[in-house]
Amino acid sequence: MKIAVAGLGYVGLANAVLLAQNHEVVAVDVAPQRVDAVNDRTAPFEDPDLAKYLRRPGLNLRATLDGDSAWRGADFVIIATPTDYDPVKNTFDTSSAEQVIAQVRAVNDSASIIIRSTVPVGFTDKMRGMPDAGSIIFVPEFLREGQALHDSLYPSRIIVGERSARGRRFADLLVEGALINKPEVLLTDSSEAEAIKLFSNTFLAMRVAFFNELDSYAMAREMESRQIIEGVCLDPRIGAHYNNPSFGYGGYCLPKDTKQLLANFDHVPQNLIAAIVDANRTRKDFLADQIVAAQPSTVGVYRLVAKAGSDNFRHSAIQGIMKRIKAKGIEVIVYEPELANDRFFGSEVRGDLASFKSDCDLIVANRHSEELADVAAKVFTRDLFGAN
Repeated sequence: MKIAVAGLGYVGLANAVLLAQNHEVVAVDVAPQRVDAVNDRTAPFEDPDLAKYLRRPGLNLRATLDGDSAWRGADFVIIATPTDYDPVKNTFDTSSAEQVIAQVRAVNDSASIIIRSTVPVGFTDKMRGMPDAGSIIFVPEFLREGQALHDSLYPSRIIVGERSARGRRFADLLVEGALINKPEVLLTDSSEAEAIKLFSNTFLAMRVAFFNELDSYAMAREMESRQIIEGVCLDPRIGAHYNNPSFGYGGYCLPKDTKQLLANFDHVPQNLIAAIVDANRTRKDFLADQIVAAQPSTVGVYRLVAKAGSDNFRHSAIQGIMKRIKAKGIEVIVYEPELANDRFFGSEVRGDLASFKSDCDLIVANRHSEELADVAAKVFTRDLFGAN
């Protein structure tokens, strides 16, 4: 079977590698460096399992800039292109997915198109209503950056937004590539699958926001936040997972997905979803005020990445803290090896850790690192449990 994948981000490449274990896969991207990296069998971003699997002999995978050649003859075309949130239109920008659908249909009217990009509720039905749309199925992904292939090999669940033999066929392809026996598979209607994705990520954001607000309360009352969290989480209905305070939920998915879900509530009464979105902004305001109150002359920002084990800076929570500090006139120096000797929003970026530590009065770190152990006294972090 031939399968084409549009987009070589962490979702697209994880899908391509998973399926290329058993089928011919052609991956398409607009970035020549990503195409070259995959063809050279190297991962274009940090993901240990992807790096290992790309080197495996017999992996039937190649990458190309030529979409038409990839779409022709494909049984399935998987769309994993970016759908960034557009704050002006108050919705995801789905133009890249729409363009791929049009390109595929121009050369292959029989392929089943699988949308794995996150989209607004109702998007798939809208696309199916277009002339010559053919088979379009939404299949949400639940992958973590830095562990995308691991989560594909050991899926928490497989959800396919079409209750049909065609939908079951694609689910079987994902099961075939997985390393766990009989993962949970659920076939739903398309809008329900889209809602599952958005509500899942919003629930995770809500949990992050809850423990962050607990932590803010403890800080304001000069209480030990860890003691409260440990006591709360002893309740088995709550559990001790996803409970480590942070600077806010960040990364590519949670901020945009919560805003999209809120937009989908435009004619539905709600209180909680708006509060989850607002809580992230309030948390950053509160922590920035704590940092400013310490009256540092120079603040160091240790790493811009969204979380440990990732090399992605997109919408990381620490950037929100950084912008608020800078707005108060405080000098900020960034330590980020991925951007060494560059500048980030007007701030100096260093790759030399020793000079970074010596030149900063206070160092802001979303997560602890052994690299900062010798300057622990001037590190500001809310990492209580040493986990993402």
